[in-house]
Amino acid sequence: MMTVLSERLRNLIVARKNPLSIRHAARTAAIAVVSYLVASLFRLPEAYWAAITTLIVVQSPETAMPVSAQYFAGTAVGAAVGGWAGTYFPGNVWIFGACVLAIGILFTPFGVERGAYRYASITLAIVMLVPSHTGWIAALHRFIEVSLGILVGLTISALWPERREE
Repeated sequence: MMTVLSERLRNLIVARKNPLSIRHAARTAAIAVVSYLVASLFRLPEAYWAAITTLIVVQSPETAMPVSAQYFAGTAVGAAVGGWAGTYFPGNVWIFGACVLAIGILFTPFGVERGAYRYASITLAIVMLVPSHTGWIAALHRFIEVSLGILVGLTISALWPERREE
């Protein structure tokens, strides 16, 4: 029983089709650092969000553009709803829950990917529930930080495309 379980676990974490390489790790680290530095140049209060976003969008070359589009759209909606809700109902968990539901209801008729909904809800949570982040300024900063992370990640990925290890 234990050997079957450990073999299944090993199959989940050991890559067969897309293994990690030193080249990939170095490229990812460089892009994340550049993204952080660019956001820092703009004196954004939480430049690390640019680096985090870059790490999300550059991890898979095949999905970088679709993930970026979902992340951008979701962040825009989450920041807009969070800016409003965080201004009038900062930290109110019930309003937060209602906003998460409202975003889902808004997205459903458009056939929006769950990723965009997830990013919208995460942005909403950060803008609305983190005590030092509530309101329109926090929403704008979050949107700019994420947008910069997407822009830097996609730009550097286009200039420095990832080569598949053979």
